Amino acid sequence: MTTTPMTQGRRADSARRRQRVQKALNDASKNGTEVSVSAIARSAGVDRTFLYRHRDLLAQVHAAASEPPGSPDAAPQVSRASLQADLANAQSRSVRQAARIHQLENKLSELLGEQAWRQSGLGAPDDIEQLKRRITALEQQAVDLTRQLDERQQELDAARAANRELITRLNTAPRPREAP
Repeated sequence: MTTTPMTQGRRADSARRRQRVQKALNDASKNGTEVSVSAIARSAGVDRTFLYRHRDLLAQVHAAASEPPGSPDAAPQVSRASLQADLANAQSRSVRQAARIHQLENKLSELLGEQAWRQSGLGAPDDIEQLKRRITALEQQAVDLTRQLDERQQELDAARAANRELITRLNTAPRPREAP
Protein backbone atom coordinates (compact mmCIF):
# COMPACT_ATOMS: atom_id res chain seq x y z
CA MET A 1 0.00 0.00 0.00
CA THR A 2 1.40 3.32 -0.99
CA THR A 3 0.93 6.44 1.02
CA THR A 4 0.31 9.74 -0.57
CA PRO A 5 1.81 12.97 0.67
CA MET A 6 -1.64 14.06 1.78
CA THR A 7 -2.05 10.95 3.97
CA GLN A 8 1.42 11.47 5.39
CA GLY A 9 0.56 15.09 6.18
CA ARG A 10 -2.63 14.07 7.97
CA ARG A 11 -0.80 11.48 10.02
CA ALA A 12 1.89 14.01 10.97
CA ASP A 13 -0.78 16.57 11.90
CA SER A 14 -2.60 13.96 13.99
CA ALA A 15 0.67 13.00 15.72
CA ARG A 16 1.40 16.69 16.54
CA ARG A 17 -2.11 17.12 17.94
CA ARG A 18 -1.72 13.97 20.03
CA GLN A 19 1.56 15.35 21.40
CA ARG A 20 -0.13 18.66 22.27
CA VAL A 21 -2.96 16.79 24.02
CA GLN A 22 -0.43 14.69 25.98
CA LYS A 23 1.48 17.86 26.96
CA ALA A 24 -1.76 19.61 27.99
CA LEU A 25 -2.71 16.58 30.14
CA ASN A 26 0.71 16.48 31.80
CA ASP A 27 0.66 20.25 32.44
CA ALA A 28 -2.85 20.11 33.88
CA SER A 29 -1.90 17.24 36.19
CA LYS A 30 1.25 18.99 37.39
CA ASN A 31 -0.32 22.43 37.85
CA GLY A 32 -3.52 21.20 39.43
CA THR A 33 -5.69 22.92 36.81
CA GLU A 34 -9.04 21.65 35.64
CA VAL A 35 -8.97 18.36 33.78
CA SER A 36 -11.94 17.94 31.46
CA VAL A 37 -12.41 17.23 27.79
CA SER A 38 -13.14 20.90 27.06
CA ALA A 39 -10.25 22.24 29.13
CA ILE A 40 -7.69 19.84 27.63
CA ALA A 41 -8.94 20.45 24.07
CA ARG A 42 -8.76 24.21 24.63
CA SER A 43 -5.26 23.99 26.15
CA ALA A 44 -3.96 21.73 23.35
CA GLY A 45 -5.58 23.83 20.63
CA VAL A 46 -7.63 20.95 19.25
CA ASP A 47 -11.32 20.38 18.76
CA ARG A 48 -13.19 18.22 21.30
CA THR A 49 -14.18 15.86 18.50
CA PHE A 50 -10.50 15.05 18.07
CA LEU A 51 -10.50 13.61 21.60
CA TYR A 52 -13.72 11.71 21.01
CA ARG A 53 -12.29 10.20 17.80
CA HIS A 54 -9.17 9.03 19.63
CA ARG A 55 -10.51 6.82 22.42
CA ASP A 56 -7.10 6.26 24.00
CA LEU A 57 -6.67 10.02 24.54
CA LEU A 58 -10.24 10.32 25.83
CA ALA A 59 -9.58 7.50 28.32
CA GLN A 60 -6.45 9.32 29.55
CA VAL A 61 -8.45 12.55 30.03
CA HIS A 62 -11.15 10.72 31.99
CA ALA A 63 -8.54 8.92 34.11
CA ALA A 64 -6.78 12.21 34.88
CA ALA A 65 -10.14 13.85 35.65
CA SER A 66 -10.98 11.12 38.15
CA GLU A 67 -7.81 11.79 40.12
CA PRO A 68 -7.96 14.66 42.62
CA PRO A 69 -6.23 17.81 41.44
CA GLY A 70 -2.67 18.21 42.58
CA SER A 71 -0.69 21.35 43.15
CA PRO A 72 3.08 21.66 43.38
CA ASP A 73 3.02 23.08 46.92
CA ALA A 74 0.51 20.59 48.32
CA ALA A 75 2.00 17.87 50.47
CA PRO A 76 0.26 14.51 50.15
CA GLN A 77 -1.95 13.64 47.20
CA VAL A 78 -5.19 11.81 47.72
CA SER A 79 -6.35 9.22 45.28
CA ARG A 80 -9.82 8.34 44.17
CA ALA A 81 -9.49 5.00 45.97
CA SER A 82 -8.59 6.67 49.26
CA LEU A 83 -11.52 9.06 48.91
CA GLN A 84 -13.85 6.12 48.23
CA ALA A 85 -12.47 4.30 51.27
CA ASP A 86 -13.05 7.42 53.38
CA LEU A 87 -16.59 7.67 52.03
CA ALA A 88 -17.28 4.01 52.78
CA ASN A 89 -15.93 4.46 56.33
CA ALA A 90 -18.05 7.57 56.83
CA GLN A 91 -21.15 5.76 55.60
CA SER A 92 -20.43 2.82 57.89
CA ARG A 93 -19.95 5.16 60.83
CA SER A 94 -23.21 6.89 59.92
CA VAL A 95 -25.05 3.55 59.91
CA ARG A 96 -23.59 2.64 63.32
CA GLN A 97 -24.51 6.04 64.74
CA ALA A 98 -28.04 5.74 63.37
CA ALA A 99 -28.39 2.33 65.04
CA ARG A 100 -27.07 3.73 68.35
CA ILE A 101 -29.44 6.70 68.13
CA HIS A 102 -32.34 4.32 67.52
CA GLN A 103 -31.29 2.25 70.54
CA LEU A 104 -31.03 5.36 72.74
CA GLU A 105 -34.41 6.66 71.53
CA ASN A 106 -36.03 3.34 72.45
CA LYS A 107 -34.41 3.40 75.90
CA LEU A 108 -35.50 7.01 76.48
CA SER A 109 -39.02 6.20 75.34
CA GLU A 110 -39.15 3.23 77.71
CA LEU A 111 -37.90 5.26 80.68
CA LEU A 112 -40.27 8.15 79.99
CA GLY A 113 -43.14 5.69 79.66
CA GLU A 114 -42.33 4.08 83.01
CA GLN A 115 -42.04 7.49 84.67
CA ALA A 116 -45.39 8.63 83.26
CA TRP A 117 -46.96 5.32 84.34
CA ARG A 118 -45.73 5.75 87.92
CA GLN A 119 -46.71 9.42 88.12
CA SER A 120 -50.23 8.69 86.87
CA GLY A 121 -50.78 6.32 89.78
CA LEU A 122 -51.46 3.41 87.47
CA GLY A 123 -48.01 1.93 87.65
CA ALA A 124 -46.47 -0.32 90.24
CA PRO A 125 -45.06 1.50 93.27
CA ASP A 126 -41.33 1.78 93.65
CA ASP A 127 -40.96 -0.61 96.61
CA ILE A 128 -42.85 -3.83 95.85
CA GLU A 129 -41.04 -5.75 98.58
CA GLN A 130 -42.17 -3.30 101.26
CA LEU A 131 -45.77 -3.64 100.08
CA LYS A 132 -45.52 -7.43 100.17
CA ARG A 133 -44.35 -7.29 103.79
CA ARG A 134 -47.24 -4.92 104.62
CA ILE A 135 -49.73 -7.31 102.99
CA THR A 136 -48.34 -10.24 105.00
CA ALA A 137 -48.62 -8.23 108.23
CA LEU A 138 -52.21 -7.21 107.44
CA GLU A 139 -53.18 -10.80 106.61
CA GLN A 140 -51.74 -11.97 109.94
CA GLN A 141 -53.60 -9.18 111.73
CA ALA A 142 -56.84 -10.24 109.99
CA VAL A 143 -56.30 -13.85 111.16
CA ASP A 144 -55.68 -12.67 114.74
CA LEU A 145 -58.77 -10.44 114.72
CA THR A 146 -60.91 -13.26 113.31
CA ARG A 147 -59.67 -15.56 116.10
CA GLN A 148 -60.44 -12.89 118.73
CA LEU A 149 -63.89 -12.36 117.22
CA ASP A 150 -64.58 -16.11 117.39
CA GLU A 151 -63.48 -16.19 121.07
CA ARG A 152 -65.67 -13.22 121.94
CA GLN A 153 -68.59 -14.71 120.01
CA GLN A 154 -68.21 -17.89 122.07
CA GLU A 155 -68.06 -15.82 125.29
CA LEU A 156 -71.14 -13.86 124.19
CA ASP A 157 -72.99 -17.08 123.38
CA ALA A 158 -72.05 -18.47 126.83
CA ALA A 159 -73.19 -15.24 128.54
CA ARG A 160 -76.49 -15.33 126.66
CA ALA A 161 -77.04 -18.95 127.63
CA ALA A 162 -76.30 -18.12 131.30
CA ASN A 163 -78.61 -15.12 131.10
CA ARG A 164 -81.44 -17.22 129.66
CA GLU A 165 -80.99 -19.77 132.39
CA LEU A 166 -81.13 -17.09 135.08
CA ILE A 167 -84.23 -15.52 133.54
CA THR A 168 -85.85 -18.92 133.33
CA ARG A 169 -85.11 -19.57 137.04
CA LEU A 170 -86.41 -16.18 138.00
CA ASN A 171 -89.59 -16.72 136.09
CA THR A 172 -90.21 -20.18 137.52
CA ALA A 173 -89.26 -19.45 141.09
CA PRO A 174 -92.14 -18.67 143.52
CA ARG A 175 -92.59 -15.06 144.13
CA PRO A 176 -92.59 -13.83 147.61
CA ARG A 177 -95.80 -12.21 148.59
CA GLU A 178 -95.83 -8.73 149.45
CA ALA A 179 -96.65 -7.81 152.98
CA PRO A 180 -99.85 -5.80 153.63
